[in-house]
Amino acid sequence: MAKPKLSTFQRLMKGKLNRSQRKQLGRRLYSNNPGLDILHPHAAGIDVGNQSHFVAVPPGRDPEPVREFGCWTAALIEIADWLHSLAITHVVMQSTGVYWMALYDVLEKRGFQVCLANARDTRNLPGRKTDVQESQWLLKLHTYGLLRNSFRPPEDIRAVRTIWRLRDRHVEDAGREIQHMQKAMTTMNVQLANVISDVSGVTGQAIIRAIVKGERDPYKLAQLKDYRIRASEEEIARSLEGNWQEDVLFELRQALERYDFCHQQITECDRLLQKYLGKLPDRTIAPSQQATPEASTTQQGERKTKKKKSQKKQAGRPPRKNEPKFDLQAELRRVCGIDLCAIDGVKIMTIQTWVAEIGVDMSPWPDEDHLVSWLKLSPRKPISGGKVVKQKPIKVKNRVAEALRMAATTLKDSDSYLGARYRYLRAKLGEGKAVKAMAAQLARLIYRMLTKGKAWVDRGAEEHQKRRAQRELQALERKAAARGLKLVPAAT
Repeated sequence: MAKPKLSTFQRLMKGKLNRSQRKQLGRRLYSNNPGLDILHPHAAGIDVGNQSHFVAVPPGRDPEPVREFGCWTAALIEIADWLHSLAITHVVMQSTGVYWMALYDVLEKRGFQVCLANARDTRNLPGRKTDVQESQWLLKLHTYGLLRNSFRPPEDIRAVRTIWRLRDRHVEDAGREIQHMQKAMTTMNVQLANVISDVSGVTGQAIIRAIVKGERDPYKLAQLKDYRIRASEEEIARSLEGNWQEDVLFELRQALERYDFCHQQITECDRLLQKYLGKLPDRTIAPSQQATPEASTTQQGERKTKKKKSQKKQAGRPPRKNEPKFDLQAELRRVCGIDLCAIDGVKIMTIQTWVAEIGVDMSPWPDEDHLVSWLKLSPRKPISGGKVVKQKPIKVKNRVAEALRMAATTLKDSDSYLGARYRYLRAKLGEGKAVKAMAAQLARLIYRMLTKGKAWVDRGAEEHQKRRAQRELQALERKAAARGLKLVPAAT
């Protein structure tokens, strides 16, 4: 009769390791010296797993340099105690799913300098496939300083990020329920979506809720339209003459209930988001860092006046459908210390995504180029043999980069310096590269405003056209000088 398989908890409590693991413990970490400088001599490597963690320390620190620990809280505390007894100061681990978070918090509170490495940067050599060797490989890489630490925002920003991401999922779920309602009405040949632009608006929701309550008269339903709807009551009534099916009406009612539940969850997230944003400290800008007013022409003065009126109008408008129902712009202005929405194309939801994901402290990035590279908005030009080789783009999901790309697309019809630059890049590079380039430009502007405290002043589309003409003229002069020629202005 086969022996029952022990759980991870039972196996670790008995201190048993299988034969393969005992064989792997005999491997030495420094079998071949690569000749690199040791930057972290007191480091440990941890291979994070779902049920257990493998921890490797330098040989000579302990008779058993690689140990397996469980994932429960007592085992995590045991890992910290063991590493502290061996005078370990640096710990490296991979960002595997969400399994690393609890261990990271325990080690961070105990004073260890934890390096959270991207699994893409820790690819093993051929043959290194086991958990024991993985932890030793991480230890070796971090000992010689070959790993980069991943960015993790402070604890107060992490709380805002958690609620903001949860709220975003609820918004997506509500959008899917709108699609379900449209599908149910189309199945019953109720063509409401053909006469109004948004069935989730005031008119659409009033008609759908009346249908769910039992109203079938199309003319009575058409009387529920809002005054802003351009379609006539007769046109709406004709679109509401459907074949009412009991099973599809049940589907419509359930979709409406889920839609209401999603908005209830969004309201709860907004309440908690306002609480966490209120706990963030105020950020003030020294008077010496304020932007100095520049001499402006009449057109620049008109643009400033128009911009102020637009900002005042935006500040007084009620929140839109998917925006939080409290004064989010005032909270973000207090947290950032400056109004980042003054940048053309950058809206309140873009700034909220920025604050929720990375915060307002830009010290983790030495300059704006490092930030753009971290956002994966910088061009990748791998060079081999002195030539730029083609390489597949890295698939990275960065919420801040996605928000900046979305903001860049809104500059298409903007009568501003950034709008003129976007249209120029789109004509020169194409749609995709232009969006990426403008997203990088927006990231640079936000970085400068958060670090230097200077307000954004729009120079207008005319200024961009003027500078573009100057650059083209300088390029022609360089080409002529290279051929021993000189440009002469045409006689007027």
